Parts: sequence; C-alpha cells; structure tokens
Amino acid sequence: MSRPWHASAADECLAAFEVDAARGLDENEVARRIARDGPNQISGKPPAGPFARFLTQLREPLIYILLAAGVLALALGEWVDAGVIFLVVLINAIVGAAQEVRAQAAIAALARQVAALTSVVRNGERTRVASSALVAGDIVLLDPGDRVPADLRLVRVRDLTVDESMLTGESLPVAKAADPVAVEAALGERLCMAYAGSHVLRGRARGVVVATGGRTEVGHIAALIDAAPLLATPLTRRLAVFSNLMLWIIVVLAALTFGVGLARGETVPDMLMAAVALAVGAIPEGLPAALTITLAIGVGRMARRAAVIRRLPAVEALGSVTVICSDKTGTLTQNRMTVTELLVGGFGYTVEGGGSPKSGRIRPGAGAPVANAALAPLLSAGILCNDAQMRVEGDDYVFSGDPTEWSLLLAATRGGLDVEGLRASHPRTDELPFDARYQYMATLNRNGDGQRLWLKGALERVLGCCDSALDANGDRVPIDSGAIHAAAEAMAARGMRVLAFACGPHPADRIERDAIGKGLVFLGLQGMVDPPRDEAMAAVARCKAAGIRVVMITGDHATTAAGIAGALGIGSEDSGVMTGRELAALDEAALDAAVGRVSVFARVEPEQKLRLVEALQARGEVVAMTGDGVNDAPALRQADIGVAMGQGGTDVAKESADMVLTDDNFASIEAAVEEGRGVYDNLLKFIVWTLPTNFAEGVVIMVAVLAGVALPITPLQILWINMSTVLLLGLPLAFEPIERDVMTRPPRAPSEPILTRALTARVVLAGSLLVVGAFGLFERELAAGHSVDYARTAAVNVFVFGEMAYLLNCRSLLHSWWSVGVFSNLSLWAGIAGMALLQLAFTYAPLMQAAFGSVAIDAASWGDILLIGALVNLIVGAEKLIRHPKRHRQR
Repeated sequence: MSRPWHASAADECLAAFEVDAARGLDENEVARRIARDGPNQISGKPPAGPFARFLTQLREPLIYILLAAGVLALALGEWVDAGVIFLVVLINAIVGAAQEVRAQAAIAALARQVAALTSVVRNGERTRVASSALVAGDIVLLDPGDRVPADLRLVRVRDLTVDESMLTGESLPVAKAADPVAVEAALGERLCMAYAGSHVLRGRARGVVVATGGRTEVGHIAALIDAAPLLATPLTRRLAVFSNLMLWIIVVLAALTFGVGLARGETVPDMLMAAVALAVGAIPEGLPAALTITLAIGVGRMARRAAVIRRLPAVEALGSVTVICSDKTGTLTQNRMTVTELLVGGFGYTVEGGGSPKSGRIRPGAGAPVANAALAPLLSAGILCNDAQMRVEGDDYVFSGDPTEWSLLLAATRGGLDVEGLRASHPRTDELPFDARYQYMATLNRNGDGQRLWLKGALERVLGCCDSALDANGDRVPIDSGAIHAAAEAMAARGMRVLAFACGPHPADRIERDAIGKGLVFLGLQGMVDPPRDEAMAAVARCKAAGIRVVMITGDHATTAAGIAGALGIGSEDSGVMTGRELAALDEAALDAAVGRVSVFARVEPEQKLRLVEALQARGEVVAMTGDGVNDAPALRQADIGVAMGQGGTDVAKESADMVLTDDNFASIEAAVEEGRGVYDNLLKFIVWTLPTNFAEGVVIMVAVLAGVALPITPLQILWINMSTVLLLGLPLAFEPIERDVMTRPPRAPSEPILTRALTARVVLAGSLLVVGAFGLFERELAAGHSVDYARTAAVNVFVFGEMAYLLNCRSLLHSWWSVGVFSNLSLWAGIAGMALLQLAFTYAPLMQAAFGSVAIDAASWGDILLIGALVNLIVGAEKLIRHPKRHRQR
C-alpha cells in the first residue's frame, strides 16, 4: 500500500522525494526516475487480436449472404465457385481488419499531436513537458483549465477549485488547501491532494508528483480503460441500415428468381446457382473497405491542414456545417499583441516599433508632456501584474506565456524599464490569477518595508476599485471617469484591446477578492492591437460563398470586436453587436431573433456560449464552435463540431472537442470544412459508381431466368468483376482532389439521404445501360453462332469496360469528367490501365480461361464492347448536362 501522502506535511513530502519546490528536479534525475518507474501512462485494454478483428468483419448482413451462397455452391458440387466465394470473403475480412487497424493507429497518432502538456519546474525554470514525461518528485504548476496529470501532494494553493467528479462521483467542485488531513480521510476529503484526471476549474497551485501512471488512484480504478476511438459515423450507420435493406431485397429477389425458374420447369440445381449468382452480383463487396479507406485518407488530409480529427463523426458532420462560431483572439487575429497607445496622467502616448522586439520608443501625443510621472507606474504595473517571461537571446527578446502579457513587457522595455530588475526589487508574495468572472488579475509585491497591490483587467472592473488617479506630476487627483471611458472607446474603435491598471498599498500578507474594493489609484490604460490574419479574411469570404455564416464570439470590448469583424467581413452594417449583458436580458423568443440577425457577440461570458449554440441549433443550424477554456467545454460538447485550440487551448477544451486546430487559425476550420465536403463527395462518388454494376448484375440474372435462357454471367465471373474493379477502379476515387467549386455549394442538409432522387435516377440509368449492353451483346453473340462461354466472356467485358467508362463520369457528380482535370488523379488512370490488362489476361490467358470459363474473342466483339462503353459515358454525361446545365456553363 502506498504511503498516505494526504496525511503528511508538504515539507515531509518534498523531503521524501528529495526535491526543492522552487527548483524542481534536474534532467539527469528525471531520466533516472523515468527509467526506474516508466512513463506516466495508464495501460489500456489490450487491442483485439488479429483473429478477433477478422471475425468482426464477418458480422455483416451482406457477408452472411455471400457465406450462404458459398455453402450452396459447395452443396451443389461447384467446388471452384464455392472456393472463390469463400476466398473473396476471406480477402474482404483481411482487408477490412487491416484497414481498421491502420485507421485506429492513424487516429491514435493524430491524438498524440495534441497530447496534454504540463507546466513543471525543472532546474529552477518553468517549462512545458508532455504529461507522459512526468516522474515522481516533479514539481507541477496547475492553472485554470489544466487536467491534473498525475497524483499530486499540493504544497502551495491559491483559490484552487478542482472537478473530481470523474473519480469520486461528486458533482460539486472541491476547494483545495495545502494543509494535511487525517489518515482515514476519504478520497473526496483529501483536500491537499489533486488526483490524475481531475480538472482545474479556478485558481493555481504548486504540487509534487507522488504517483504516476498505473500507480495513481485513477490508474488503480481504470487500468483497463481503452480510449481508442470507434470507427463509426452517422454515414456508416445509415449505410448499415442500407445494407439491411439490401439484404432483404436480395433475399426476396433470389427467392423470386428461384420460384419463377422452377415454375418454368428449370431444375433445382440450376435455379439454386441462379439465385447464388443474383445474390453475389447484387452485393457491393468492396463498399466497407472503400468507406474506411476514404475516411482515413480524409483524416490524413485534414491533419496536413492543421485540423486534427479526434472523433470520426466529425469528418461527415463538417460537410453539413451552416454556422461557425469563432473566438477572435488568435483564431481570427494574429495573436501577436503589441501595445500601440497609452493613456496616462490624462494624456495620450504612442508606442512605436511595431512587433520588432529591440526597437521602438514611447512618443508623446498632441499636447502631452515629454516627462510624465505617471508613466513609470503604469508600465511597472504591466511588469509586476504579469506572468509572462522574457529573456534576451542575442539581439532579440524571447517571450513565454500569454501574448497579451508579452506586449506589456515589450511596452515597458520601450519605456526604458528593466523587467528583471524591477521584478527582483519587488518580489511577488501573493497573487490572484485572472478569472473570467472577475475580469482582473492582482498581485501583491514587496515594496521596501511594505507591500503594494497591483491590479490589471477590464476597465469597468479596475475603475470600480479606484477612488483617485495619478496625474502627469504623479499626484493623486479625482477620477474623470467620462474622459477615461471616452479614451477607451476611441482606442477600441481603432480595433484595440484595452487594459486598465491600478495600484495601492495593501497591509495584509494575502489578497482576498472580497477585500479588493475602493481605495486604489488608477494608473492608466494600455491599448494593444492584434491585427486580423490575412488568411482569415480570405477564409471568411470563402465561408460566405459556401453558404456558411461566421459568427464572432469574444470576451473583448464591443467596439474592438466590431472593428475586427468589419475588417474581416463578418456580419453586415445593420447586424450590429450584442454584449453579454444584453444577451442575458433576452428571453427565448428574443434570443432566437437575435442569433438570426447578430453576427458579433462581445463581452460574452464563457457560460453564455452554450446558450448561443443551443439557440442556433434550435433554428436548425449545424454549428461548429471554437473554444479554448475550461468553461468552453459545455459549448464544445453541445456543438455539432467542437473545435479546440491546440496551442492555447486547455486540456479540458481539447478533450471535449471533436477537432483540434494545431495552429489555432480560423483558416484551418474553413480548410477542414472544405476537406469534410471533399471526403463526403468521394464517398458518394464511390457509392454512385459501384451500385449500378451490382444492380445490373442482379437484373441480368433475373431477366435470364424470366426469359428462360442461359445465364449471361456466372457467379464466379460476377465475383471477378466486383472484386477486381473495386480494387483497381473504385478505390482510386478516394484520392480524387477536392473539386474547385466545393466551397461555393450550400451546406448539405443532415437529413439528406445518401442517394438523392437525382443520384438514384443516375444509378438506375447507368445500371440499365449495363443490363441492355451486356444482355444484348450476350444474345447477339449467341445468335452469331458463338458458344455460351464466348458470349459470357463478351458480357463480362461489357460490364468491366462499361464500368471504366462510367467511372470517368463519377469523378464529378455535377460536372463533365474532363473539367475536373484529366490527369489530376493519376491513380485512377493507373487503375484503368491495370484493369484493361487484367481483362486481356481474363480473356486470353489459359490459366484465367480455365479458372473463369472465359475464351478468346475477336476484334468485332471488342468493337461492340468499346462502343457500349462509349455510349455509357456519353449518355450519363448528357444526363448530367441536362440536369445541371448551369454547372457545366460555369466550368
């Protein structure tokens, strides 16, 4: 049994692990301990073995028909037919199992790209490491939104509240403390412990790792948890329903064929083989493998465009998105904040130098004095009430931390202040981390023999804590709230984010939120610019063209949000901006009207995002929602597509999301929607391509039985057609490039069936052409005196070359095949060439002739086969032209 760390004092725990809370471990000691204890990972349930995966592939309704057909062929003594049917089932199961393994491995690899990082202290410096690299004795720093990476004995706590419901079942968050508790305390009562898997809701803490991996509490309970995602999507579920429907249709048609044949005087064995042929022909054997491969290719394409899919249903849902709700900072903007304006002592100043680190100066504005005694306190507040770090490397500064806080340090250096020197002379003794509910951050710093409180945050909050302001001479004067608000509004109108600063003496050794009230001195404003991303502007325009509405939801000032939205082209002049306060006052009817009109929501609390998502969904919208904070998790889960930020997002947000952006860029969301539409297009192309052949093969058998003539194709030949064409002709459709106009089409309705009426009509048209061509040529060859085997060989080639010709028309479901780029998919042409060579071998190679009953055919027959293929291509192309004339003219 492990030591009861919750009953030990913090100093005892640190001593037991031979670590200093301020310096942490060094890298050599980390390497030694990880070699001894292993990585900080919980071993999941072992994956299913090869045989179990193989058996899973056989649990498909259509596979049952193939197996039954094989058994019937075996009972009738058709050893070759039975052997090939079972071989097809075997190959299909092996390919399906292999693709499942590859797809799951690909998703697992992508998941590792967004694996949780943890803040630790090593060698006296704060750094970020993979959670799996933690060892016992590591000093971990917890911030709001973090997932606790291992079992920690807390040694320093500040307003820490943790959600432990996944471990204890208690729904209420737990307020933590550093003091030890009784040995017999229950898990939920161990307030000085933070357990792996729980989530930090508020506050900060420092703790020492006491258990990692399987030795953690969650490791004891959940050692067999298997977090591998399931390869199931709404599309594949609809296809499962489709497969069940096909199962009954095939069974009924096979039984009908058998019965009609017997009524016409045919023998039972012949009719059983006809039923087998019909069943084998009507089954799209390659469909499951094609779906998995296409989805896997799409997931890989999205990852290359910085969108990591965590759940496969997101691939399909992306094609239906009608509204994208996006945060502003870092997603629509560059997240390179730079302070450009100051209001200090009642005067305005310009900070010059742009984003270049070691350049720039602070220049007085119109009428402002060169010397302003209030300037140094304002810039000092930006240094001391700040968690970002800055160090010099060569001629540049290197920053770590929040980009907004970087800009404050950079502005201070341009004002001539020494960041490290000021922090050394004013050491921090306590802090209140930023909390969205309070909209400020506070620190307590030693100032000589006393202590001073520094406050940074939203103007409304900071100004409410002040009863005076500093003038340019450094004297305390009454606050001119109107002038300050006017200056802030003017900055925000120029697209700036505005922060307010204050300070004052503080007699206590700790900061309590309830104790922060009137009595502080207002120091001034710092206005910073985060320019819009150039690529975001183009992405917003492309979304509009695709019928996708973009909504900005931000915590920034309404005027700032409106400025950025206007620059990006979000919304319209009359759509206006709505604040969180206005949003809170709306009833459901008013909210419904607002979300239909307003495209910019500012000063929005994280909890209000959920209400906005629900209101949009109630209007029938398919919503993609971005988020990065712990409070964004409910909205991310509720959205049809939850999108988390990979760089700035919290662990909670990432775990709640369907997709993670590795570059935190809005353009990557638009790219993912484009890829999602392309994936669905390619899946649909394969389905529309493969079904006519299955339809035609089944109908040919039925027509032959009803007409009382020999079967134009045998079960063995049908299997040859289906499997060879799927591999060489069908699967290359998964590699079709995204069509150029995919983002000019309206979103696909979620209720839209797999096959629309138009596509169903095309499947029937193409299938009918194959039926007429194959059956007609079969009868013509018989009438010309050729053998049944000769006629069947010609019919098989009609199917294959007809599929080749039809395949070209399936490269686009709307446009002519040459308009998408004749050689834009070389794998398709390689497949056509390979299939043509295989058919020559099928027709002329003695081994193939012996296996499939084929014979050599003459040039005249080849001429008829190629003519039928050309007619299939032309007639289907004409149908597309007639049905979509505008699309063809646009191209």
